[in-house]
Amino acid sequence: MNDDPRTDVSGSSLANYLLEKGLDGLGPISGAASLASEYLIDESYANDDARVAALTKWETAKNFTTGFVTGLGGFVTLPLAVPSALAASWVLQARMVGAIARIYGHDLDDARVRTKILLALAGDVAKDAMKDLGLKSGDRLTQRAVDQIPGRALVEVNKRIGTQLFAKAGQRIALRFPRAVPVFGGVVGGSLDAVVCRKVARTAKMLFRPPAGGVIEGGVRLAPERKARDRR
Repeated sequence: MNDDPRTDVSGSSLANYLLEKGLDGLGPISGAASLASEYLIDESYANDDARVAALTKWETAKNFTTGFVTGLGGFVTLPLAVPSALAASWVLQARMVGAIARIYGHDLDDARVRTKILLALAGDVAKDAMKDLGLKSGDRLTQRAVDQIPGRALVEVNKRIGTQLFAKAGQRIALRFPRAVPVFGGVVGGSLDAVVCRKVARTAKMLFRPPAGGVIEGGVRLAPERKARDRR
């Protein structure tokens, strides 16, 4: 466990930044709720799983071309020494995860939902963060494991996730190094972002998708199955 207060501050700053910019939007990039609404109002989708699949496809394509996002402005305000391209990738992924949560009926203002967003974004790093706090997640993150985290520990979990992301940033930067090579570098960097984005989306679906026929307790939207029964 890292007891350096400077690292804790960095972790908290990064976690708060990703939640704020990913969920509320950044410059011309709309927030997670607005993104989700684009899919929720479209009745051409058979169900919410189809909406999430379409959302994942398009957001993955955006992550492949994150270079354009860094030119939109706003990333200069990042409170940490994280390259703008990596910050852009994280923000887009946090926005996507928030939209997935909203499509499945979750309240984006709920503290536990926001922690789940960070956990989905962090992937394997999230398990390290939970382990640091003595929280068990097993071989993979599950709704049940996260729901058992004490409410008082959520802020600390968020901070640890940010700390782990910040610590692992160097590895992501090294993998993205070929970007310095024209064309080839862009393909390598974009492919890495796309692969990570798809993995994040899978984790988000696992954390937010309600059981078959289920309804999110305290959620903001009834599952299609429940709405169908109510109309009978």
